[in-house]
Amino acid sequence: MPLLVTDFSWTQTDSTVYIHVPLKGAKVGKVDVVSTDEYLKVHYPPYLFEAFLFEPVDDDRSSAKVGNGVAVITLTKRIYRMWEHLMLTTDDKEKKKEIRERALLKFQEKLSSESRSKAEKQQSDKKYALQTMMKLEKEERDGIQKLKDAEREKTTAELDAWQLREKHKAKEEEQVKLHNQRDDQHKLKAMTVKQQHGCSDRRNVKLDQRGNETKCKKRQADLPAPRPSGNIQVTFTPRVFPTALRESRVQEEEEWLNKQAEARRAVSTDVEELKDLTEENMNPDWLKDKGDKCFATGDYLSAVNAYNLAIRLNRKIPALYSNRAACHLKLRNLHKAIEDSSQALDLLIPPVAANAAARARAHVRRGSAFCQLQLYAEGLQDYQAALKIDCHNEALQADTQRIRDIIQGTAANPETQ
Repeated sequence: MPLLVTDFSWTQTDSTVYIHVPLKGAKVGKVDVVSTDEYLKVHYPPYLFEAFLFEPVDDDRSSAKVGNGVAVITLTKRIYRMWEHLMLTTDDKEKKKEIRERALLKFQEKLSSESRSKAEKQQSDKKYALQTMMKLEKEERDGIQKLKDAEREKTTAELDAWQLREKHKAKEEEQVKLHNQRDDQHKLKAMTVKQQHGCSDRRNVKLDQRGNETKCKKRQADLPAPRPSGNIQVTFTPRVFPTALRESRVQEEEEWLNKQAEARRAVSTDVEELKDLTEENMNPDWLKDKGDKCFATGDYLSAVNAYNLAIRLNRKIPALYSNRAACHLKLRNLHKAIEDSSQALDLLIPPVAANAAARARAHVRRGSAFCQLQLYAEGLQDYQAALKIDCHNEALQADTQRIRDIIQGTAANPETQ
């Protein structure tokens, strides 16, 4: 049974109540505070402080601070007036039991509501982040497309202008060629006329022909020689990602590469220790089956070793933690059983029909460990959570009722499973 704390102190004003509960050397992470409008509990094993408040308080405006060896609870009164006592003076156990159960249910509903709100907020934030990322990517794609269109238009305009210049140049050359042909025809006619008038004219025609040949040769000599052929070497900057640099986001790529490097470093820490294992022993599913068989034969230590190695290989399988918690229960390692059951419940999120049975088993194993540590209130919470999942389980109903009887003091302490 927990030890009740009696050396607490409290002060009040018209609107606020201040309660100081000494923690007796307990660590901050081991302190569990449950507060509602009419009930307050501060639990740090093996000590328990429980208060049935004199008048209701505003739980939403109340707060609790744990540190420096003391828990300071600040309660805001609903009705501003001085209290005669901190707690109810009645000794009616039934009334206190009713208040306690009502407070625990209200606290569980509050935790569930906060969990749902947190999950909805996370989902909303993810959706907003995804929409923002898609919007940024669309804007980036649109910007790139605009640049491409602008470059395409610019290139098309330059090509059209070049084609137009080439066309004008071809026309000019054609006109020059026609003009030269006409000149040659006129000269040929003149030469024919001169040949008809005598030898002297024939000599002049020969000179003109020689002059034309000399001019053609000179024109050919003025043309530049063809350019020599060659090869141009083109090199590209090496990149890990296949996309072009202008279409990629360097900062996100660097962040991804850093994360991959950290993951490889985290995996390589155990390589030296696990290098002698066979390929079969490096399979978490095979190790889980091996641990299950050892548990079935009563070899709990071997089962724990198999689950330990499987968890080192893969820390995201909730069944490994839940099954190891069952082994710790058999070995009376109750605190380790509570820790493994809590880890399994953290991995069994979100709560869906597919993992309902696994969640119920984890709650029962943690509740059994709490009860064996004589922390029946915490054990009752886990059994009630399991019963809420599997409401038709008669054995679970009987165990839950026995724990209620123990809390009420009407039954002996049974050994829970």
